[in-house]
Amino acid sequence: MFAKASLVSFITLSMLASASPLQPQQARGPIALPKRSTLTKSDGTFDLDKAIAQTVATSNKHRQNLINLQNNTGSLPQGFKIKPLASLPTKIQDNLNKRQAEALTDEEDDEEWAGTVSIGTPGQKFLVDFDTGSSDLWIPSSSCTSTTCSQKSTYDSSSSSTSSKKSGTFSIQYGDGSTVSGPVFSDNVTVAGIQVSKQTFSPVTTLSSTFASDPIDGILGLAFPTLSNLKADPFFVTANSQGAVDSNEFGFYLASSKSELYLGGADSNLYSGSIEYHDVDTSSGFWQITGASIASGSTTAVSNFDTIIDSGTTIMYGPPSAVKEFYAQVSGAKLYDSTNGFYSFPCDSAPEVSFSWGGDSFTVSSDNFNLGSTSSGASTCVGALAAQDLGLGDSTWLLGDSWMKNVYTVFSFAKTAVGFAKLS
Repeated sequence: MFAKASLVSFITLSMLASASPLQPQQARGPIALPKRSTLTKSDGTFDLDKAIAQTVATSNKHRQNLINLQNNTGSLPQGFKIKPLASLPTKIQDNLNKRQAEALTDEEDDEEWAGTVSIGTPGQKFLVDFDTGSSDLWIPSSSCTSTTCSQKSTYDSSSSSTSSKKSGTFSIQYGDGSTVSGPVFSDNVTVAGIQVSKQTFSPVTTLSSTFASDPIDGILGLAFPTLSNLKADPFFVTANSQGAVDSNEFGFYLASSKSELYLGGADSNLYSGSIEYHDVDTSSGFWQITGASIASGSTTAVSNFDTIIDSGTTIMYGPPSAVKEFYAQVSGAKLYDSTNGFYSFPCDSAPEVSFSWGGDSFTVSSDNFNLGSTSSGASTCVGALAAQDLGLGDSTWLLGDSWMKNVYTVFSFAKTAVGFAKLS
């Protein structure tokens, strides 16, 4: 989720205001965002240190989500468990810190699907990560005491005529021992012409060093309210309740160029055929759908599992035993990193990976599945599906951008469903 980003290459994220699922509407405004890359170094090799850092961040993100869910509902779904806080090995952190000095000119860095939002009256602009795997909006405060904040845009409540301080506090802990924390406010928030009033958010006064080399200022969560640390409706839920969008759903198109988040429907220019919807189990607070299966070629390797669709996670994760079953169907596949659950396969024969939820079969391209060779000149490459116990149960997989880049994805509050369509 909290990956590093390049400030060199930019692509456009169009935030569209109103649409039906099958009829595109004119965009209210484009939002520029950095180009999304993978965990592959410029020489074509797999970046293990960065992958481990992202796995730690993903683990702790969903640990906090489960804490929020338990606090908000009083219980967790069967099989879910709050894991201990994951930490990044000191050696890897030191390696990444050395490389961060060159981050501003390093185009290989991974990044979030980010865009600019405006908060306050007059509006103060921030670059945020749009994350379907969390539910809160936070950005740095002008009162922030962390050195990391000096590199960010900061929110000044005294400069906004619509700002209002609320009771409570916001806090998330990270594996390096640092936190993102601050007071709770409400204010006007605008995303590409879609304005809501009295949106609850946190202008944080402490900011984890995890974000030091990351150009984003904060996070805008797009999951369900039950995951909220702020105990408040996320931005899109507020937008729908205030009538700011015509359709209570939004669509994601993630690609190497012209990526788009479509607020209020789906952009039919970007997919072909119909959208295949699958009901969401709202008890978890995630965009979680049941009845999934994964195949290698024509062989179904694992079936009848749940999937959480998370734009704030770079790769795909599954329970260790299930991922082992999948790679057992991949000729030449081997466990590459037993600690972090990464597998390798012969570079010249990438597996034909596909997912199905009982309808169409959707393929993961070899480019999206291949994270790079295990070493320079090696004939083995690392797969974008890793084995990891994230506390989400023995039958729940987490599908991030390595999955979402292969389909057009619609997140529908109206249908309480996630929909997939083949790219046009």
